[in-house]
Amino acid sequence: MIKVAFYDAKAYDKPSFEQYGKSNDVQFRFLETKLNEDTAELARGCDAVCVFVNDDVNENVISKLYDLGVKLIALRSAGYNNVDVRAAFGKIHVVHVPAYSPYAVAEHAMALLLTSVRRIHKAYNRTREFNFSLSGLTGFDLHGKTAGVVGTGRIGRIFIDICRGFGMKVVAYDRFPAEDSGIDYVPLDELLKRSDVISLHCPLTEDTRHLIDAKAIGKMKKGVVIVNTSRGGLIDAEALLEGIKDRKVGAACLDVYEEEADIFFEDRSGHILDDDLLSRLISMPNVIVTSHQGFLTEEALNNIAETTVNNIRSYFDNDGICDNELCYRCGNIERCKKERKEKCF
Repeated sequence: MIKVAFYDAKAYDKPSFEQYGKSNDVQFRFLETKLNEDTAELARGCDAVCVFVNDDVNENVISKLYDLGVKLIALRSAGYNNVDVRAAFGKIHVVHVPAYSPYAVAEHAMALLLTSVRRIHKAYNRTREFNFSLSGLTGFDLHGKTAGVVGTGRIGRIFIDICRGFGMKVVAYDRFPAEDSGIDYVPLDELLKRSDVISLHCPLTEDTRHLIDAKAIGKMKKGVVIVNTSRGGLIDAEALLEGIKDRKVGAACLDVYEEEADIFFEDRSGHILDDDLLSRLISMPNVIVTSHQGFLTEEALNNIAETTVNNIRSYFDNDGICDNELCYRCGNIERCKKERKEKCF
């Protein structure tokens, strides 16, 4: 029996993980608390930990887990910016879920975009009060507009297909363009200048942190709509707020926020929100914020559980080799040069 400390557990996580865990001889210890330096001790006696996007797996946490005998960090997400992969190298192996349901996130991005440009959220609130006025609800057609897609991995390419279905023109930027994809790649500056809608689908790294800052916003069209369903740190929220106040940014659709760790996934309705910047963003009439729910579909939850459990079994059954390992040694974390034929260390 493989024992796994499952941090930041939510009610929607448990059914699928319990199902796949039971059938694969993996026992999960569900913990509501997030993983950090103070809670690492709760993994004592476990072979692995399972973490999500707001768990803090820094160097000190990794050292504590290593001292406790934990051998594997299993991310139940694609992104890994919250894990110090470099510090983990040589101590604890790290695996992730590279693709759980790219359709879920791409469709949520389009749902946010449509809600914003057609004022559906405003209309919904009005009609609940029997206000059927159309004043102030004028939107615009997506057909014929230019969508700029930053990041053309699985989610980005699906979002491109959705945009094309609406008759939109699409340009894209990616440091590693997909070969023979038929995607119209352009330099980032050109994308910023040409796009009516900019949607972010790239990972958060040191190179992409605050990719959208004041300088980038200054290059955009007046009235641009910015969509982010990837990672909050891709956008400088202060610069975004200023862009909105200056009427440069026409709307922002955000499923993620840079400082979301202590806010999202919890019911804060009975409390005063201490984050003034987030409060100001939410108060803007042209900003829609959802709480990192882009992944939240039945299909995605099932795929996340299945892949995570398979990752855990693969590691322990195959002498530490797993196809979805994040390998720091190769310098190309997700595209391991060893092609998973040997252990990372």
